[in-house]
Amino acid sequence: MSMGAPAAAIEGIGLWAPGLPSWEAFVAHRRGEPVAGGAPARPAPALLPANERRRAPDTVLVALQAAQDACSAAGRDPAQLPSVFASRYGDLAITDHLCRTLAQAPEEVSPTRFHNSVHNAAAGYWTIGTGAHQPATALSAGPASFAMGLVEALAQLAAGAPAVLLVGYDGPSAGPLREVVPSEGLLGVALVLAACGEHDRLRLRLQPDPAAAAAAPPEDVAAGNAMAPALALLAAIAEGAPRTALPAGAGALVLQLEGSHG
Repeated sequence: MSMGAPAAAIEGIGLWAPGLPSWEAFVAHRRGEPVAGGAPARPAPALLPANERRRAPDTVLVALQAAQDACSAAGRDPAQLPSVFASRYGDLAITDHLCRTLAQAPEEVSPTRFHNSVHNAAAGYWTIGTGAHQPATALSAGPASFAMGLVEALAQLAAGAPAVLLVGYDGPSAGPLREVVPSEGLLGVALVLAACGEHDRLRLRLQPDPAAAAAAPPEDVAAGNAMAPALALLAAIAEGAPRTALPAGAGALVLQLEGSHG
């Protein structure tokens, strides 16, 4: 199974993880440099008004923070970018809350929590907050969610989009769900991808070879988070590694990525 070698330029990167609230902090951490203290305990994307930030769940906040930072780094107007939001689980804490409420007192279900429970909640907040009228895609593909988000973003570039925003995010699981869909902490990553120019490039290839194992993500950043596989790519970019691989489906299927950095 092969999809050729589509390529894209990386124009901007955004990241938020506990203790590492930016791409720059992550790069410094990977280089063994001291990271400034006093990192915020919760992301607070400026594109949302204060009252909306209070109501929005942490999964939405971390997705929007990473997306906002990637667009700023790329110098792109967020309102003009089609977007792809990838999350393995969506907001499991809200899902757990709704299940418990439906079981115990169904008439007390919160409309706000209900609309925050849908898988495209982050995409919806993003398009409202930025005033974007471009297409927004929300997808989930289990452990391959970020890899399939990359495939979708590159497919949109191949179809003529000048640039695409890709966002991957997940939060902690809660209640009985922790036993079957484990996820810890909070993580958001984002890339602004564009047609190849003079920027860093990614080349992707689907490879079913069992010898091509997916790269392990860093163990000291967002350990146990369902979106942690995305950090293998960001670590490779931060370190100038020529290639890496992400889990891309059942069995031994991986998404191989080659990067040129300069």
